[in-house]
Amino acid sequence: MNTKLIRSTLVLFASFLLLSCGGGGGSARPPNILFVVMDDVGIDQMAAFGYGGATPPDMPNINKIAASGVRFRNTWSMPECSPGRASMFVGRYPFRTNIYQAIGPNDLANSQLSPYEMTTPKLLKQANYESGMFGKFHLGGPENNSAGNGTPGVLGWDYFYGWIGGLPASIDSTAGGIAPIGTYSCGFVPSAFKGGADTGACYKSNGTCSVIAGVIASNNVPGKQCLASGGIFVPNGGCQAVPPVGLNFNQQNAYYVSPLVINSGTTVTAVPLTDSRSRGYRTKLEADAAISWINSRSATKPWMATVSFSAPHTPVQQAPGNLTPLSGAGSDDLDCKNIIAQRVLQNQMTEALDSEFGRILVETGLATRNPDGTLAYDPAASNTMIVIVGDNGTLGNSVKLPFNAQRAKGTAYQTGVWDPLIVAGPLVNQPNREVNHMVNMVDVFQLFGEIAGINVKAAVPRTLDSAPLLPYLTNAAQQSIRKVNFAMGGYNTQANGGRNGPCVISQNSCTQIPISKSVCEDNNGVWWGAGATDGSVINAPTGYQSCCQVNQALFKAAQPQIIINPEISTAVRNDNYKLVQNTVQTYDSVADTCSAVVTNEFYQVDQATPTPKLDNVDVNLLLQPLSPTLQTVYDGLMVQLNSILASQPSCPGDGNMDGVVDAQDNANWLSIIANWLTSSVYDFNFDGLTDNVDSQTITNNQGACATATATY
Repeated sequence: MNTKLIRSTLVLFASFLLLSCGGGGGSARPPNILFVVMDDVGIDQMAAFGYGGATPPDMPNINKIAASGVRFRNTWSMPECSPGRASMFVGRYPFRTNIYQAIGPNDLANSQLSPYEMTTPKLLKQANYESGMFGKFHLGGPENNSAGNGTPGVLGWDYFYGWIGGLPASIDSTAGGIAPIGTYSCGFVPSAFKGGADTGACYKSNGTCSVIAGVIASNNVPGKQCLASGGIFVPNGGCQAVPPVGLNFNQQNAYYVSPLVINSGTTVTAVPLTDSRSRGYRTKLEADAAISWINSRSATKPWMATVSFSAPHTPVQQAPGNLTPLSGAGSDDLDCKNIIAQRVLQNQMTEALDSEFGRILVETGLATRNPDGTLAYDPAASNTMIVIVGDNGTLGNSVKLPFNAQRAKGTAYQTGVWDPLIVAGPLVNQPNREVNHMVNMVDVFQLFGEIAGINVKAAVPRTLDSAPLLPYLTNAAQQSIRKVNFAMGGYNTQANGGRNGPCVISQNSCTQIPISKSVCEDNNGVWWGAGATDGSVINAPTGYQSCCQVNQALFKAAQPQIIINPEISTAVRNDNYKLVQNTVQTYDSVADTCSAVVTNEFYQVDQATPTPKLDNVDVNLLLQPLSPTLQTVYDGLMVQLNSILASQPSCPGDGNMDGVVDAQDNANWLSIIANWLTSSVYDFNFDGLTDNVDSQTITNNQGACATATATY
């Protein structure tokens, strides 16, 4: 008897039953969904896809799932985390959500995920799903948002446990107030060999204390053992009845002390930093919360759990040794400010993520362990689909060869937008295969609805950019659905045209991606914006508003100018060729002015292993005259790009995105100003206020909007 044929038939039959039930209306219960997001993990990191360079991070658990499902080898996301994540959760490109880069504290509600969007949890409620998210949010709030820390609930999640702003804070080099700023680059006391201590007292915020001496089974030096347990380590001392003066339990410390927020129904809790729940390694806390929530779900109701890992996003910091058995305690003495060490630690943080992912599977019953400790996973053994993605490309400092570190996260080049996508579970026919057809992270939104048996296009009352993904899972011979792929990054909306300040990287390039001085410095940059403190900055601390102004200052000081990274980076591709369009503010020394310059580049690309064709500067096809055939391809891609960008007509006054400016918009505006007068989606002139000027915009634009069009 052909067991493979029988299994394939059963999977296809189950899929038919699922899709015919209409989203929870039939007797068949749709699968649960475990959605795992890795932060800043591009495809260049992934040995499961044939890449990873000479030193790929060790990811045995994710590799096991990749070998038990479908590996989508030609997936684009957006160049940065917030637009990448928004695309996954609403199925729409950045020019529809107005989220073009990582959301920062100065970005208005206009560049945060709108409460009127049909998010994944809202969509899945139509099929009776419960939805929980654990870890990094970074889709909206808490600043410039009336929902504040309650934003996950407003956007549809039934339960949230994690970090609203998303980014870990900078490393606390005082290690909890025990030393001057700058003493401990990794936020904890290293070994005595590196100027730290091999014994000391570990004080907790609840007043308890214990002495720690030597490296124990956790493979952490004492200083990190204490930090991982939520304490502050005082080296070479014993516990005192009165703790030493200066211990600071209210100081954030990268991955180990973070401002936890919990949304449960309508209850919103901001957990203080002194609370043990806010103290501990983020990746472990994220996994713990997901395990607890999943294990408490009813067996009769489907669920979706999003584990949105913060790792391995900067700042780079050692993970607990028990989560990284290959590196052990030796890495605890590495310098977190050293770029070479950072590459080692970034791998370690990714390995810790993989360890905790494996623990989630085992402790929720989705997998078991073999006698040798490796993961045992049978995709047909549970009614749960597993989806694993990276949110954007890898940060330049951590890029693996042969990928281009100069064209990585923050750009629409391949290294910046080419990401892993893995899907496994009972709906996958013929597991352990690859799909090389183009897909986009907006398609993941549609996949979630397809898994639930929902007609997504009919269920969402606005234009989607998503294409189907389920056909690739159920039919190994499925032909390509997308004809083109698209990615875009840019700058978010701030009050009165404001922008993030300039950050100079490696002394030769400037970017306005980092949302603050601390984030710039966490990424090995020098802040040239307001409040600049580095001695190399001309006109510190006043600083500058743009990278172009940095070049203007350098020119006038007779210093070499620097490269300005693209401020808007857009790309479109077909199966074989790619068009990249960049916009850069360039300084004209003759006119002494800054102006936007738009450039186009044209490349042949592919997904070959281990050396794909990348969009590196030296292979730009526009460096020489194009053949008639290539000219036709280039012209076609340019038409596609312009068509996509024009597919969302402007509609001032339509704050709820229903395609018409009417009395409902006025009612919404009135509801907002009754309790909230600052930034909202009804701030149409982007001044950070919701006021009578915005009401007049609604009055002046009554009627139906021009129709937006789909793009794939």
